[in-house]
Amino acid sequence: HADETDDFEPVTKAHPGCAVVPAALSMGQRENRSGEDFLRAVTLGYDLCCRLLMALGPDHVRATHRSAEGVSSTFGAVGAAASLARLDEKEMRYALSYAAQQVSGIWSWERDTEHVEKAFDFSGMGSRNGVTAVMMAQAGFTGVPDVLDGEHNALQALSREPRPQEMVAGLGSRFFISETAIKVFSVGYPIQAPLDAFVTLRRQHTLTVDNVDRIVVRLPEDGARIVDNRAMPDVNLQYAIAVALIDGTLSFEASHSYERMRDPQVQAVKQRIQLLADRNLMDPAAPRSGRVDVTLRDGRTFNHFTPHPPGTKENPLDTSAVVRKARELMLPVIGSRRTDAVIDHVNGLERLRSVRELASVLAGPA
Repeated sequence: HADETDDFEPVTKAHPGCAVVPAALSMGQRENRSGEDFLRAVTLGYDLCCRLLMALGPDHVRATHRSAEGVSSTFGAVGAAASLARLDEKEMRYALSYAAQQVSGIWSWERDTEHVEKAFDFSGMGSRNGVTAVMMAQAGFTGVPDVLDGEHNALQALSREPRPQEMVAGLGSRFFISETAIKVFSVGYPIQAPLDAFVTLRRQHTLTVDNVDRIVVRLPEDGARIVDNRAMPDVNLQYAIAVALIDGTLSFEASHSYERMRDPQVQAVKQRIQLLADRNLMDPAAPRSGRVDVTLRDGRTFNHFTPHPPGTKENPLDTSAVVRKARELMLPVIGSRRTDAVIDHVNGLERLRSVRELASVLAGPA
């Protein structure tokens, strides 16, 4: 999560994958489960992660100074790990209870200027907690069999406005993994829509540093607060738009470059970019939209509104686009041969006899 390459669930604003997938990968490797088992476990993990937040009320959790992403990550991980451990009903009940006891996360991560602690809160902590809870149940630890019900239950403890019915609403027909968005750009999610809108305008109208006079970006109020001229490049909207105007896109390298952020040309272009928090864009049906208005030096104006960024369920990426993103991220780190192998294994997950095959490719040569 620290480098903003993970996924995002727009309704709860959780980041399920960065906790669920590592938990599933570690438990699948430990138990020698198949790729199909892995897929089922990840699907369950996404559901538990998001359904817990729906039952607690994600906005309520955040309003009480807690990290909704951290709170939900443990339940996502325990769901995935328990599925792969093939716990029986009693063991699953105990695992949920041990997971509930470990649920944590404080919203102070917003002050983490490098997103390392934030990544622990969103990802590592939840994965660790979920796998630990499952291994305790496997080892015979007993506990509370109904932690989500009865006196002093987890939902009451974690929310003053619990809605327990949300845990099972649409169960079996609504799958949160299919609603989760994949980021095209390696930046904070509120930047995805306006960056897409701006790149579209740049391409359609041949925008350049020389012909653009002013850029106004409008975001939903809650998203604007997150990305307004922040110290980190990957959560600084003005920086992202400035680089996109200069380069035509925003690469992974540029999105994390403090050096580029100090570049005099980038600094000068940033002065032309205004971010407005727009309450009219606070729409539950499009919670992370973005509108961009560009004024040229000759007086012409252009605008584009992106209600749903590419990678959302409303505007999905096809397999080739997902592969392209994965390749761009992995190639500089693990080389072309391993990159191709990882992509082939992931695209054929349902046919894998053992998750250990994927784990081996990810780990590389001993």
